[in-house]
Amino acid sequence: MPGTLDSSSSSKKRKRGHAIESTGTVREGAGNLTCDAGDDNAQLLFQLESQITQSRRYYNNIATLLAISRDDGKQGGEGLAAAVSLCRVFCRLMVNGNMSVTKGANDAEVTMVHWLKERYDDYLELLLAALGGPSIRKDTALMLLMRLVKDEGNRPRAGQGHFFPAKLYSRILQAVLESQHASEATDELVQKYITKYVDIRFYTLATIHELATEGRGSEVLQTFTSNALSVLSLTHTAPSPGNDIDRFYVNPPANSKNQLYLVRAYKKQAQKAWLALFKLGLSKEQRKNVLSMISSRIAPCFVRVELLMDFLIDSLNSGGSTSLLALSGLFYLIQEKNLDYPMFYPKLYSMLSVGVLHSRHRSRFFRLLDIFLASTHLPAALVASFIKKLSRLSLQAPPSAIVVVVPWIYNLLKRHPTCTFMVHREVQGEDKIEELGNKGMDDPFNMSEEDPMKTGAICSSLWEVQMLQTHYHPNVATLARIISEQFTKHAYNMEDFLDHSYSSMLDAEFSKDSRKPPVVEHVIPTTIFTAYNTETALDDRLLVKMWHFT
Repeated sequence: MPGTLDSSSSSKKRKRGHAIESTGTVREGAGNLTCDAGDDNAQLLFQLESQITQSRRYYNNIATLLAISRDDGKQGGEGLAAAVSLCRVFCRLMVNGNMSVTKGANDAEVTMVHWLKERYDDYLELLLAALGGPSIRKDTALMLLMRLVKDEGNRPRAGQGHFFPAKLYSRILQAVLESQHASEATDELVQKYITKYVDIRFYTLATIHELATEGRGSEVLQTFTSNALSVLSLTHTAPSPGNDIDRFYVNPPANSKNQLYLVRAYKKQAQKAWLALFKLGLSKEQRKNVLSMISSRIAPCFVRVELLMDFLIDSLNSGGSTSLLALSGLFYLIQEKNLDYPMFYPKLYSMLSVGVLHSRHRSRFFRLLDIFLASTHLPAALVASFIKKLSRLSLQAPPSAIVVVVPWIYNLLKRHPTCTFMVHREVQGEDKIEELGNKGMDDPFNMSEEDPMKTGAICSSLWEVQMLQTHYHPNVATLARIISEQFTKHAYNMEDFLDHSYSSMLDAEFSKDSRKPPVVEHVIPTTIFTAYNTETALDDRLLVKMWHFT
């Protein structure tokens, strides 16, 4: 061990430090790290720190400062101040080249450098433990570690230009991502470093890709996946060409062709990071969060957007609201990136069910459905299948869903005039009319057909909407009559109908001003569930005729 300390002096100073309480905080400003502490405590730490910079014979003070830092829980804030002092010490040693073996160095110098590196590793382990553990000093630990990243990257190296300490940063990011207590540190890392500096952003993406391929236990893997998704979702992964590629945390590379100056390089790293996370097995909620960001944040950062197809199709087969979000992502790739997925509309058609009309995701479904069927170039047979199936399903839907279906059908008929003859289909020929009057007819629409182009809906009619015009709810009956009237309105604003529910419709009825009292029964019944007395000469009620109550 290089250098020695006077034992009595060291013991005296150590004892004095144990008895002092710190009442300050750590701050960083103008490139210097400082810590407010008690006067005697600060004097001791300053003396230990200044001796290290004066002579090599005091390098053992590093071990003393490490010991004080480890005893942070016992000494209040003294350990925190010692950690800040150590950061300044190691930064000076790196800048002065004292932690590198120079050419022609003797054995003593080599031994001293190795010893300094060992103490440096001990110091890093101390900070990383504080960063990933339940310690309340995470913000300070992150600040000190990132300061070391900066000084390691900026220290002079013979024959090397730009250098980023990727190994050190990888250890920092791993400690943050695998910790269950690092939510605040994660937010600070993203806000103060990742989103501000392009080199930090680039190596964050590269490190997440590397860490995602490593094996972990189930509990640690779950924590890592959740934290990594948080970092990626908060990170603007692809910088704008010429605008965002100008802020570096360490010295920028001199070569303008370096990968840190290329937007395509960022996209490649983002693509690798996202694909690696997809392979980890996302939970249902995580998958939904990812699908909601596909079109806005994830797909624009991919060099090859077709690599998202496997994830989207796998999500599409999951069912429920996950399938709905996957369809939204697929539609974005089809519309914006010219990808081909022939099964898109059959998949969308298969999602039409009674459950959708009763689901709490009904409003989101109709918003997306309106977007998917907005094109006027869709085949009439395809559009007619969607109109007919939703008309049939509305017979089993709650009133709050019917008031959405009817305006949606109106808008679709206005957008696709070739389907308007479904509203009222005339039977041609006397023989057909006579047969219809005597035997009736079967609806040509095949509800069980999965291919919307083969359902026969284009040959059917919207008799279901005609039935809705006699619905028990007056608002539904009134709204359904718009299909039988002239289509003078250009279109209905769907947002006026999407958020209706039983409670909102009931409140609307209660708030109405009744002009006259409603007629409930013209004859006050004497019985309801039993037959009338024969002496009254009144017929039994229909309820009694159809049901037998015992």
